[in-house]
Amino acid sequence: MTKRVHRPREDAEFDFILGRSGVPVLAYFTGTWPKAVEACRVMDLVVGGIADDYTGRLTAVRADITRCPAATERYGITGAPSYVLLKEGEAVAHGTGPMTIAEVRKFLDGHL
Repeated sequence: MTKRVHRPREDAEFDFILGRSGVPVLAYFTGTWPKAVEACRVMDLVVGGIADDYTGRLTAVRADITRCPAATERYGITGAPSYVLLKEGEAVAHGTGPMTIAEVRKFLDGHL
């Protein structure tokens, strides 16, 4: 995964990243249970590419559901992979499940 994707270790770090971002944030939630692992690994590549393509227009954050339980609850995340696009800390779009790069671009472009 690209270095442009932040990987907070806990909720406080997740909130710190959100607070410092001057651009919209794509929060990508992952899980470590068997059915989620493979889909999340695939999405790591997709989100990493998106983060590179949207440099300066978007901050990407990969949050593990078990490490960031407050953020998971705050944004109504019930499975992984899941996505929330945040503008000024407010959720403006949600998505779930594996997506192609084209699908993620469409998800983002309607709101950026």
